[in-house]
Order: sequence, then C-alpha cells, then structure tokens
Amino acid sequence: MTDKIPEEELKRLERVGYDSSGKLHRAGSFLITDDQIVETEKKEKDVEVLPLKKALEVYPWVEELMFRAVPKDKDEYTKIAAKNPPIGYFIRALPGAKVKAPVQACFFLKTTRFSQVVHNIVVAEPGSELHIITGCISAFYVKEGKHISLTEYYVRKGALLTYSMVHDWSYEVEVFPRSGAEVEDGGVFVSNYVALTPAKKVQSYPLARVKKDGFAGFYSIVYAHPDTYFDLGAATLLEEPGARGEIISRVVSNGGEVISRGHILGAAGKTAGHMECSGLLLKDEGYIHAIPELKGATSDTELSHEAAVGRIAPEEISYLMSRGLDEESARALIIRGFLDIKIKDLPEELQKSIDEMIKTATSGGAI
Repeated sequence: MTDKIPEEELKRLERVGYDSSGKLHRAGSFLITDDQIVETEKKEKDVEVLPLKKALEVYPWVEELMFRAVPKDKDEYTKIAAKNPPIGYFIRALPGAKVKAPVQACFFLKTTRFSQVVHNIVVAEPGSELHIITGCISAFYVKEGKHISLTEYYVRKGALLTYSMVHDWSYEVEVFPRSGAEVEDGGVFVSNYVALTPAKKVQSYPLARVKKDGFAGFYSIVYAHPDTYFDLGAATLLEEPGARGEIISRVVSNGGEVISRGHILGAAGKTAGHMECSGLLLKDEGYIHAIPELKGATSDTELSHEAAVGRIAPEEISYLMSRGLDEESARALIIRGFLDIKIKDLPEELQKSIDEMIKTATSGGAI
C-alpha cells in the first residue's frame, strides 16, 4: 500500500488530490506506481473501481469499449498503449447512482527513465453522477521519464461525469495523455485540467463526441515555466440536435512554449459552442500560440470564440503600486487573479491546494 511511498511523496500525492490517510471522504481509490497497481479500493456500493485487466475478465462487454473512443492506431503513443498489457483502471457508476464523493486515482512515476504506460476506461451509466480526481506525479529525484496514458470516457444517457486532472511532474518528464469521450443523449461531461509545475513536454488533445441535448466542457489552467513545452487543446463534435460544447483555457508563459488548440464542430441543428483562450506572457522568451477553430456544417448552429494573448498592462501594476504594493507583489497578484478560476465540483481541500500552487508559482518559489 502507500506505506511504501516516502513521506515527502505522500505529501505531493495529497497536493494533487490523493488522500492516503483515509481522513477525507472518497468513493474509491486507485494508485499505480510505475507499472504496479499499489491500491484498488471501493468505498461506496454504487461505484466500481477495478484494474482494467480484472474488469475485462468480469465484464466481457468491456472489451467492446477498448479503443472505441480513442482508436489504437491514432498515433505512435496509442499504438504503444495497444501493444502493452491493460494496466490502468476501470471506474464505473451504476445506473441512477448519485456518487457524491469523488473517486481518487493517481499515477506515480518513481523510477528514473521509466516509461509508464496505462489504459483507463470510465463508464457513467444512465442517470448516474460521478466525479473522478486524477493526480499524476513523479518522485522529486526523477529527472527523466515518460508517461503515456489512454483514457476512454463513456457518459450514458442523462449521466454526469466530472473528471479533474492535476499534473505535478518533474522538469525532464515527457507526458502524452490520449483521451476521448462519448456523451450520449442528455449526458454531461466536464473535463478539468491543471498544470502548474514544470514538465519537459506535455501533449494532449482530447476529443468529445456529443449526442442529442448533451454537453461537453473542457477547462484548463496552465503555467509554463522556462524550458517547458505544452501542446494542449480539445475538440468537441456536436453531432446531434441540442448538443452543446465549451472549451475554456487560461495560460501563463513564464518563458515556456505553449500551443493552445481548440476545435468545435456544429454538425447538427440547434447546436451551440463557445471557446475562450486567454494567454499572459511574462517574458520575451517562450510564446503562446492560440489556435481556435470553429466549423459550422449547418445553418442552425451558433459557435463563437474569443482569443487574447498579451502582457500585463503597465497601468495595472502602477495602480496596485499606488496602493502600497511593490512591483513584484503587484505582478504576482495580477497573475494569481488571471489564473483564479474556480473549478466546477472540485473538493474544497483540492481547490485550496491548487490555489496554493498558483500562489507559489506566481511568487517565483519552488513548487
């Protein structure tokens, strides 16, 4: 169990939402260290938490979900995941279940130059509600490593699935999440992504297919440190009448390179989508490249986007300095305000942890 993880790393697990003490209310727990499943626990009767390999044995129908939302031949990383044994989780909310406490999951990279490869499947059955918190971290001494993950979400009719991911990697770790969601009639899928600590490279572009009266929302907060590279985005395909989508990102570059992508397709009537990308540049080094795409394939769709990249306005700093702050404190306060987005349905203790990470990053401290 987690007693084999050093105390310093347990604290970092807590910072990304994983409670190893059992003091916080969780509906279930799942923890992988490198390629070993360390913890699998179900705490509420209406939720299932299983290793994916076990789920394939218990439920033959899970095989039909494998590589359906994310094709195995999508790119080199999905091909790697397809060739590896199914190490990862299967999390399921039973039909009609309102699972109020979050299920917590964590992927811990403890070995230098190790390539961690996982495949996860999440199913929110009809009428259910489920919230998953996934924390991804590497040990403080890991200077190189790779994390490849493939996650498939299936949101059935009238279900609600909120998925929150917090990254806390090391400077030389490369990260390649691949994910896809199928949102059925009246279903709601909310994806929250938080990356405030350094990573050498992160590349992610999840795709959601939304059916009649369904909704998919992608929300991200990113702070790019010097010598880091983020290629992030999301795509939402509004395939049937009444489908809605939203993609919102807040990005700060403190010398890091960031590509912020977004694509919304209105393929049916009475669909609506909105996209926002706001970027803040703190240095001449690095960049933020916003790439918003909207495609209307019918006259009865409403799609909109806003994109802005710039620096802190000098008058904002001057105003705060006139109120007694020094220049450094004024800049930090503005950046914290820019990143201060309260994430939907996030447990209070994790929101406080994220707020503290933002405070540390913007004040120039070690995260």
